[in-house]
Amino acid sequence: MGIVRNLLLRASKSPFLNHQASHRAFVKRAVKRFMPGESPEEALDAALRLAAEGRGTVFTKLGENLTSLADADVVRDHYLWFFDQLAARGVPAHVSVKPTQLGLDLSESACAASLEVLAAKAESIGTTFWLDMEDSSYVDRTLALYRGLRAKHEKVGICLQAYLRRTPADLEALIPISPTIRLVKGAYAEPDELAFPAKADTDQAFFDLSVRMLEAAGRDECRPILGTHDIPLLNRIIERARDLAVTDGAYEIHMLYGIRDGDQQRLRKDGRTVRTLISYGASWFPWYMRRLAERPANVWFVMKSMVG
Repeated sequence: MGIVRNLLLRASKSPFLNHQASHRAFVKRAVKRFMPGESPEEALDAALRLAAEGRGTVFTKLGENLTSLADADVVRDHYLWFFDQLAARGVPAHVSVKPTQLGLDLSESACAASLEVLAAKAESIGTTFWLDMEDSSYVDRTLALYRGLRAKHEKVGICLQAYLRRTPADLEALIPISPTIRLVKGAYAEPDELAFPAKADTDQAFFDLSVRMLEAAGRDECRPILGTHDIPLLNRIIERARDLAVTDGAYEIHMLYGIRDGDQQRLRKDGRTVRTLISYGASWFPWYMRRLAERPANVWFVMKSMVG
């Protein structure tokens, strides 16, 4: 499976494959497993359906590594509009952005200014604003941006990736500012010296980091968010939360739209706080390839979807 994963991650960076896939109806049909549609209206409608059964949502507009600050301003303005839609429709949702969507590659100060505008907007409607984590070359800058936001806003969150060897130190450095952290396994191609090449090592790191966050949550020093579809691993962490006397409401579970939907419903019925991550937008190809790379067995499902 390591070979398949590496091929999928390499494919995610191919402009040729991106162009070809984006214009193929049968590929778009397979993508529907992971996103309700390309338009924000389709995403909002899906969130309202999930809300009816007690699930919250986290939205992100796909697209990253923009080439002009004007394009970044368009993304910022889109999210401002989107926050208004959440408030108008009464959707219980968060919003998550990649800093490169807001021009991090072009101007860190301009990116920080746009993030501040969006964090303030999220605060004005009473919701949480998230910074996604991208590949390892962005970690230090993204953490610095988060620290700047956290100094002014309580309801902001950051994503950390368990497969990066540096993450335990990053977590310890964040705990003094009482962070909200979504822990994921990681989905970028990284060299072995920076990230664990073996799945078992990443799984153990995810467990250890989760327990550390739960311990901090017991002292109101962290709000842990468990971003995984690995049910056996998740069950171990939930059991550890019980041992630590961490209440169900002190942490959340985040899973992607269309993946383990039955487990998402079961976890909610068992008293967990569950949010479904909904992505939308036309720039879905790199994101989609990384989702497949997280679990290469999904490739078989995609092949059946293409011919079904």
